[in-house]
Amino acid sequence: MFRDKVYTLLAEGLEKRPDLFLIDFDILDGNAIRIVIDGDNGVLVEDCMFVSRAIEHNLDREEEDFSLEVTSAGATSPLTNVRQYKKNVERTLTVKTNDGEKFEGTLVEVNDSEIVLNWKAREPKPIGKGKVTVSKDARLSYENIKEAKVKIKF
Repeated sequence: MFRDKVYTLLAEGLEKRPDLFLIDFDILDGNAIRIVIDGDNGVLVEDCMFVSRAIEHNLDREEEDFSLEVTSAGATSPLTNVRQYKKNVERTLTVKTNDGEKFEGTLVEVNDSEIVLNWKAREPKPIGKGKVTVSKDARLSYENIKEAKVKIKF
């Protein structure tokens, strides 16, 4: 009952801000509400405050005692939502697949069923000695991705 009420308030708040989207929602013991959001243009402290107020101002603490934590998906958090992939096109990702393969490349394409990574590799020349730089692509379906993270460059 409490969970449904909180989720409804959360959904109503996010409807007012279509640039924000839900990554994780949980209610732990003692009515500790934990919400993780992300945004098409990133997340500011004000965005977290907006979501927090959309919930907190519509719940009665006399009726239900609760704590509320609204955070943004961190820079090193795995990507879990198609919208997160879309906002990170042209950035470098490290991806682990369910069958143990690892890829690192630039995210060049995102659709509803898969992503495409591109990277450069050095391979032996087809004829003669030496190596040549070639462009490689990998099409990875979301079902086959175990973990994908944006590689932070300094």
